[in-house]
Amino acid sequence: MTTWAGRTATEIAAAVREKKVTPREVVAEHLARIERLDGRVGAFRTVRAGAALAEADELSGRDLGRLPLAGVPVAVKDNLAVRGESTRNGSAATADTPADEDHVTVARLRAAGAVVVGLTNVPELCVFGTTEGVYGNARNPWDLSRTAGGSSGGSAAAVAAAMVPVALGNDGMGSLRIPAANCGLVTLKPGHGVIPAGIGHGDWFGMSENGPLATTVEDARLVFALLADIEPAPPAEPVTRRIALSVRSPLAGVHVTRPYTDAAREAAALLAEAGHRVRTANPPYPLWLSTASLAHWTAGTAVDAEDLDPRRLARRTRVHAAIGRRFVTGVRKGERREQLRGRLAAFFAEHDVLLTPALARRSPSSVDWHKRGWLRNVLANTNYSPMTPPWNLTGWPAMSVPFGKLPNGAPCAVQLVGLPGSEAALLDVAAQLEVLHPWRRTAPLG
Repeated sequence: MTTWAGRTATEIAAAVREKKVTPREVVAEHLARIERLDGRVGAFRTVRAGAALAEADELSGRDLGRLPLAGVPVAVKDNLAVRGESTRNGSAATADTPADEDHVTVARLRAAGAVVVGLTNVPELCVFGTTEGVYGNARNPWDLSRTAGGSSGGSAAAVAAAMVPVALGNDGMGSLRIPAANCGLVTLKPGHGVIPAGIGHGDWFGMSENGPLATTVEDARLVFALLADIEPAPPAEPVTRRIALSVRSPLAGVHVTRPYTDAAREAAALLAEAGHRVRTANPPYPLWLSTASLAHWTAGTAVDAEDLDPRRLARRTRVHAAIGRRFVTGVRKGERREQLRGRLAAFFAEHDVLLTPALARRSPSSVDWHKRGWLRNVLANTNYSPMTPPWNLTGWPAMSVPFGKLPNGAPCAVQLVGLPGSEAALLDVAAQLEVLHPWRRTAPLG
């Protein structure tokens, strides 16, 4: 008997198109895996078992040969609308009202033949780099004692546990790349405007972007193209790129631990052997980057929380929003973001790709962080994930790519960054790393 859970989206869709398996059979197998494993992992806020099977049956009546994601089960982050389901955004303060329409990204995946099997857990209002709250805690399938990361933690955990082959998430200060790095996945935060956003109230001032979580570069490339509504392009012929290696934290005072610096250096060495021009070079991060990141991070939450009952928000969220309210006016002007882009543009005039560690250290323990104080949460987040925020502030594309292992056997990862329009180039470099240093795609949960 062929097993479909653990296969890539590309493999599943090809088998469905070739009528080797039906959409119902694929979806039913993944739903059974969710039922068996999610009590331990905590990936899903809600599972659409009956609706997903019904949609899989309806799909069988379509021309499957034209569907790039024919019968592929997908999970959707619980801050994006799924028709007929409520969007809770990890909070008891949000309305339990079914959505009338799909978010445009969900609609695009469904039009490609995907079946939404559930909505995934997030931290309240998608604020933090750990995922826990009133709807459950998302754990790293590679190490269940650790958080999957956040805020797309549930989506990442679902893919890493092979409960779905691909998932939809978004990234406002690292919310795709952080959990992808923890869980051994490929993700791409696109540049601003490449994929429709429509996240919260104003996309965190245009910093939040939707993107895929996958186990292979091929799957990430396919889903990215579908979300961006562009023709999926095959990998380009290898070209020599100017790659800068930097293992320095962008945020002053934050230390990057050796497993992550070693991973970045080893990845750089492999790319150099493959013919790229690689050199060590640190971007000119300004000293004010830490304060600018905090201002934008908290201000985004302040705007998202405006219409919610503060009594139903967790204390860390209330404090985060209260601090952010004093920054909203200044953040809307965008002056710091423009200064940062100007400061970094010269660096990228000399380099095509920046290669860094994806994180500074392994993820925090999976505990009820939503019941802990605001400062403790902020310090935990900052100390393990300082590498991602600059690229939301600039609005430039960035990827997380699995590379190597941590001492406990969980995945390690590197980050790739480029100028606007470089998504295809980043995917090509990631594909080279996948060939040069393959990774185990899913966690051994059984």
